[in-house]
Amino acid sequence: MSVWRVPADLLARSRFTVSPLTDTVSALRALLNPRSPWQHAWRRPHVEAYQEMLADRPVVRALLAASFAPRWTADFLTLAPASAEPTFAEELAAVERRGDEGIRADLRATRPGPLADVLLRDGLVDHAAGLLRWVWTHTVEPEWSTRERRLRADIVARTARLSARGWAEVFTDLDSQLRWLGDGQLRVNDYPAPPLPLDRADQLIFVPAHCRRGWVVWDPPTRFGMVYPASGLLADTGAVAPDGLDRLIGANRAVILVRLEVPQSTSHLVAVTGLSLGTVGDHLRVLLDAGAVTRRRSGREVLYWRTALGDAMVAATR
Repeated sequence: MSVWRVPADLLARSRFTVSPLTDTVSALRALLNPRSPWQHAWRRPHVEAYQEMLADRPVVRALLAASFAPRWTADFLTLAPASAEPTFAEELAAVERRGDEGIRADLRATRPGPLADVLLRDGLVDHAAGLLRWVWTHTVEPEWSTRERRLRADIVARTARLSARGWAEVFTDLDSQLRWLGDGQLRVNDYPAPPLPLDRADQLIFVPAHCRRGWVVWDPPTRFGMVYPASGLLADTGAVAPDGLDRLIGANRAVILVRLEVPQSTSHLVAVTGLSLGTVGDHLRVLLDAGAVTRRRSGREVLYWRTALGDAMVAATR
């Protein structure tokens, strides 16, 4: 198994980060090889344009074939973001800085053996960047506001759990492969490799993504991280409110309280309930004053979710 030896001060500086490039790679994986029903459903409206793009780009087809192995992904697709709030442009620039030879080295490490002739030509990094730019522009960017809201909601929930239970419990819930083994050892996957000391690292991050299974991101020797599936990607938080809760606090307020089982923003509540922004805001203020929900800012949005009192109210009326 692959184990990182994490110094205590590095763990203390670790954080959660939203990465547009990581979610773009998640989308690329779903386009290339969907593994779950929600990935198939998401892929369906994009697959025709994706296949048309590949038909005209033989270098990109060869690049994709060489970039993904059963137990490894080429490093240019798994770079750890360098800043706390990276933009897609900033992360793509990091890929471009690897240059042709850097991309080829990543491909050889992924699938040992000779590379296809088209991958030996000049301009390989431009093809790699162009592929990622196409996936971002055509599939991720149009829905980024929704994706980002889900990812930040996940982070809010994780940090609340961190404050209550500590890192060991958070690691267990992030990904099936991720485990805190004690004595400064973090198991990141089951890949056979000697323990990796992170003594020179200055960054350890955890990145939620729209993925089925997580993977390592890094830029050794200073930046390391772990991608994990964001919670509640397709969860239906719009369950019908119990009749008793309707009668107790009113139908619309009950619907909002039921939906706040997972963190959501005001704009998301407006979209899923059909209520006006002012109405949702009024109901949230009442629920906040009553102690049934709490809130926290995440990036540009404020996310709301149920407190223990809110949970009890919903559970009791059921």
